Amino acid sequence: MTENKENKDYRHLVRVANTDIEGTRPIGYGLRKIKGVGFHLADSVCNINGIDKNKKAGDLTDEEVKKLDDAVKNPRKYNIPVWMVNRRKDPESGEDKHLIMGDMDFVQDNDIKLMKKIKSYRGIRHMSGLPVRGQRTKANFRKSKGKVTGVKKKGKKGKV
Repeated sequence: MTENKENKDYRHLVRVANTDIEGTRPIGYGLRKIKGVGFHLADSVCNINGIDKNKKAGDLTDEEVKKLDDAVKNPRKYNIPVWMVNRRKDPESGEDKHLIMGDMDFVQDNDIKLMKKIKSYRGIRHMSGLPVRGQRTKANFRKSKGKVTGVKKKGKKGKV
């Protein structure tokens, strides 16, 4: 029974980058619940801050949570390699950024709107509701084609 005893500082929810992480989860897996953070970035953030990735999120101190939060929001500040960030060479600023949560959705929507506005090939495919990345369309992507009636039988004559 002593092993199930909770310590005083245990938290059931830990908030990192505006996302709630369950206290029972290992922090290495819990960070992956944040939109825009994958396995490699979560692993790197834990290693840089000297936190065991198998440590339960509820056992983290306030200082460790602040370090993780800052590292997830600004990974380039902690010398995380460029290939790990999800927006390299941003068209507007030219810098390497890492976007998380709502920022990622907002920037992606703006990129698609720009492609549609300048009528690039990808923008036209987005407008038409067709696949953008070169997939074949004969048998796949049928959901946007509308209802298909199939073959109709010819009515029989003479019988009523």
